[in-house]
Amino acid sequence: MSTHDQHGSGRTGPRPRRARLLAAAGAAALLLAAPAVSPAASTARAADGDQGQKKVLTVAVAQSVDSLSPFLAVRLLSTSIHRLTYEYLTNYDPEDNHVIPGLATEWKSSPDKLTWTYTIRSDSKWSDGEQATAEDAAWTFNKMMTDDGAATANGSFVANFEKVTAPSPTQLVIRLKKPQATMTALDVPIVPKHVWEKVGDFSKFNNDDTFPVVGNGPFVLTDYKPDSYVRLEANKDFWRGAPKFDELVFRYYKDQDAAVAALRKGEVSFVAGSPSLTPAQAASLEEDENVHVNDAPGRRFYALATNPGARAKDGTKIGDGHPSLLDQRVRHALFLAVDREAIVDKVFQGHAVKGEGYIPPRFSQYFFEPSAEQELAYDPAQAARLLDEAGYRKNADGKRVGRDGEPLNYRVLCHATDPNDKAVGKYLQEWWGELGISMTLDCRDNVTDPWLAGEYDLAFDGWSVNPDPDFVLSIHTCAALPATPKDTGATDNFICDEKYDELYARQLGEYDAAKRAQIVKQMQSRLYDLGYMNVMAYPNAVEAYRTDHIESITTMPSAAGNIYGQDGYWSWWSAVPADSGDSSGGSSSAGVVIGAVAGGAVLAGLVVFFALRRRASADERE
Repeated sequence: MSTHDQHGSGRTGPRPRRARLLAAAGAAALLLAAPAVSPAASTARAADGDQGQKKVLTVAVAQSVDSLSPFLAVRLLSTSIHRLTYEYLTNYDPEDNHVIPGLATEWKSSPDKLTWTYTIRSDSKWSDGEQATAEDAAWTFNKMMTDDGAATANGSFVANFEKVTAPSPTQLVIRLKKPQATMTALDVPIVPKHVWEKVGDFSKFNNDDTFPVVGNGPFVLTDYKPDSYVRLEANKDFWRGAPKFDELVFRYYKDQDAAVAALRKGEVSFVAGSPSLTPAQAASLEEDENVHVNDAPGRRFYALATNPGARAKDGTKIGDGHPSLLDQRVRHALFLAVDREAIVDKVFQGHAVKGEGYIPPRFSQYFFEPSAEQELAYDPAQAARLLDEAGYRKNADGKRVGRDGEPLNYRVLCHATDPNDKAVGKYLQEWWGELGISMTLDCRDNVTDPWLAGEYDLAFDGWSVNPDPDFVLSIHTCAALPATPKDTGATDNFICDEKYDELYARQLGEYDAAKRAQIVKQMQSRLYDLGYMNVMAYPNAVEAYRTDHIESITTMPSAAGNIYGQDGYWSWWSAVPADSGDSSGGSSSAGVVIGAVAGGAVLAGLVVFFALRRRASADERE
């Protein structure tokens, strides 16, 4: 599922509640831990109520929950919670992202690749004591196939499914209309049929009425207060083994400096920022002997998106995007006036790499770099020529005006919780101002509503990309548009392009990994040329935790990776309380090696990583 890190919306496109990874890249979530023996931990526990001797890990987050329903949620925080509370058919190894068993222990396809059979494990139980079976998986997929509301967040995964059955409690069979390369990467939470079959309207049910919420992941969702906190308890019967912290709390901080201050005081154990710590915050925390700062290549991109003429599938116009942006020359001119290297150096201060294609360098097989002739490199003079060519020339006051005499003035939607948006916005005002274009920065706590309504000209955008990029590719297809203006689609930015759709269909049916990767790069090339979105940077995952609360925790990938917003539950499941005497960092299972990563290992991994190159991808909108 998407990790629309959309800042506000990782997995990470606008769905019923978008998460901009950026917004984008979405707002980052953080954790806080409070070991029972430390005064700071006791204070943290007291703030959350009487926890007795429970070991509580608290994560400070800058993003709110869009929905606790796995059928609706797209924000990074929300989909991360679902990773913790529901099993997926498969998972990703934290060491190198290769596919490993999840709810399914093994899988095989027919020679024609149209029938896939999964063996469902017999040692997974729902938290209410019921056995998790293939029937639960079949019901989950069938509901998404037959109910538009249930298909809101992850419908792209089942659009090609013809029939799904459960011949036995341990056998799931999926029949496809045509071959589909994502059958070992179906990032869809499997829910308990006996609970969810009672739900009426899936488009409105947020799964926040009754607690605890029945699940079969390493944690059980026990409490939730909107824009305040999400509380989870360790599932002692989890098949892979119980987490070492008794409780996990995601606590919302609207102000990132306040979250950092809470980490210093020991009120929280982990902070990741929104979605990353600023260079100044990271530098200040490095001076604290009880704090470890993790700075590693991330899995998200940071972009500037234009309104491409938002519309529904029925052709009805949505919103009020500026008509000049329908001209590719204007879009290219705006991006030619963006100095991406300056953004990396001055805003991220080196804690990022320059943006290129849609998928970050961390996923090297899919990473795309435009050719020298194709690249929209910083070139204000060329930008000015394109604007002239498009009919937007400077008047006597130095303002770009159209044939109607109206000056160009763009509204840029930004996330109020992300300091990077505001910092980059100031540079855009300067750069575009030199071209004769005015810009208004529209920073909001809630960017979802204006985004879904198409009421913006440009917007800061971003997603956390999964190891398999299908989801973040699907949100730019025509099929992802809302059916009517009153509906909510799976689209990120209302892009609809016939050539792109053809490429998307080709990659989905290509089983040869190398050939599929080439098609994915062609898709990114097409997006790049269309100019509806400009990837400015791939930010590092810059986060911090208290070493007197957390003794060890797993990064993903293990050599040099992120802790918050992983493609799995490894970090929080493996985290070891500082007073536990256990430094194993987790257990090994199904070929998964979980271990603590020391600071030296992280640095060594970073050196190796950057020596090879840079980049990564993500699944949920920020």
